[in-house]
Amino acid sequence: MPDCFCLCAVLLGLLILTLAGCIFYSGLLADITVKTCCPTFNKLTFTYKFKEGAYKDSGELLKEARCIGLGLPCLGVFYEDPKKICAPLCRYAVGCILSEGENKVDEELLKQCKSSGFSVFSFPQVTHVISTSFRHTALFSTYFRVRRVYPQLERYIKERRLCAHPFLELYRDGEIQFIVPLARQGDFYVPEVRQAERKLSEQEEFHSDTDISGTLSFLCCGALAQTDSTVRFNLILLNPDASQHCDHLKAQLL
Repeated sequence: MPDCFCLCAVLLGLLILTLAGCIFYSGLLADITVKTCCPTFNKLTFTYKFKEGAYKDSGELLKEARCIGLGLPCLGVFYEDPKKICAPLCRYAVGCILSEGENKVDEELLKQCKSSGFSVFSFPQVTHVISTSFRHTALFSTYFRVRRVYPQLERYIKERRLCAHPFLELYRDGEIQFIVPLARQGDFYVPEVRQAERKLSEQEEFHSDTDISGTLSFLCCGALAQTDSTVRFNLILLNPDASQHCDHLKAQLL
């Protein structure tokens, strides 16, 4: 009987140590410091795939990008606030960084990316960004980045009344670096977003001509305040059929 108690005590101790190790490894107890600073990168050349839908599905594109650019830093760009925009209307681009600064892109890798359906775009160097970082672990980082990091970023932006968008996630050296540009934000919008903007601006114009009017802006200042997602969200609010369709899409995703 004493041997049984000893065995149980050892197993319980191992379980506690394992849980403590998982918590430490996940970064759950790590401090999150949000700050305004100069970015750690210069100009970025980025190969990516663009998608529209729930952000929880972005992991599939991230896996694909890692397979294409073995050893290269990966990058995700998220354009909407999922708390304010219907999940099926959220847009994002995910891929890997081909070069930084004035470094030349590997032509063979570039051909491989294009043949796999990836597009190429360059992000400029900016003077100031909002930034923080979080430990990147395969098992826990996805969950905790949403639960811990984004509320801190949103609070920082709101308290200081900053115009900051879109949200970038840079995966490098075992960390996720969160970057939100404070300048030249429009240059971080990939061409697919711009094309959709033009198309949906025309749709908004058409609906205005047929007495469907009114807008709700959920994005911050500047020329990007009325993006196509805002337009689409406005139309959903003003069109009962579209609203029912959005609710149906939400039910499918849950």
